[in-house]
Amino acid sequence: MNELGRGALSKMKVRLDEPVQYAFRLGETEIPVNPLIGQKIRLEYLGAIHCTHCGRKTKKSFSQGYCYPCFTSLAQCDSCMVSPEKCHFEHGTCREPEWGESFCMTPHIVYLANSSGLKVGITRANQLPTRWIDQGAHQALAILRVATRQQSGLVEDLMRSQVGDRTNWRAMLKGVAEPADLVALRDRILSACAEGMQALQARFGLQAIQPIVDMAPLEIHYPVTVYPTKIVSHDLEKTPVVEGTLLGIKGQYLMFDTGVINIRKYTAYQLAVHH
Repeated sequence: MNELGRGALSKMKVRLDEPVQYAFRLGETEIPVNPLIGQKIRLEYLGAIHCTHCGRKTKKSFSQGYCYPCFTSLAQCDSCMVSPEKCHFEHGTCREPEWGESFCMTPHIVYLANSSGLKVGITRANQLPTRWIDQGAHQALAILRVATRQQSGLVEDLMRSQVGDRTNWRAMLKGVAEPADLVALRDRILSACAEGMQALQARFGLQAIQPIVDMAPLEIHYPVTVYPTKIVSHDLEKTPVVEGTLLGIKGQYLMFDTGVINIRKYTAYQLAVHH
């Protein structure tokens, strides 16, 4: 096999197309992945992890690519990143107030996505459609524009009474989700949450939470030749060499005839790719 590249792994670069186009990112090197479908490739973990923020060598990756000191000190690793409704910026306790201003105090989108089934989610406005692709969604619809990350988290928390907020990654990798009428579902969910939404608008102002009415649902297609009937996961920590015929790509997962691997999980791992 020939080596295509080596370096610090980042989540795959994605581009919306028919189907989605993927590329490995190894340091500064990008390697298109779609042309490798149907061929044998080998991923080799080189035994080192360097923090994606400070570059320090670490034995274990925290929060997808960070060393422990960065994990415990950076705002982007705080628990409010996973649960934005718990944002504590207004209390003056943000780990990095300037970073919080630039990342969290910016417009966010509340959306519906259909990957393993219907879910509600949030993301920064400039992360669409990347966020949907990374989740393996086949359908997605932006439904609200919200002024800050915390407020979008509060909206998402409200909507959890009507729809889940998780993707079942095993189900997502087994096939295409049953099509859903996202516009009708949006209307039903917003109607059911109307009272709670009015309370949030009274708290933050009418302009803080605005419906998106001029966007149609997006359909996304992935480069998959065959879906696995049984999900077997590769683990680079246990088996540093993963090899097999690449059958498809969905979300941030590679599907081999030997099993699946979540590329995003190994952010900051030193990796070599062979073909």
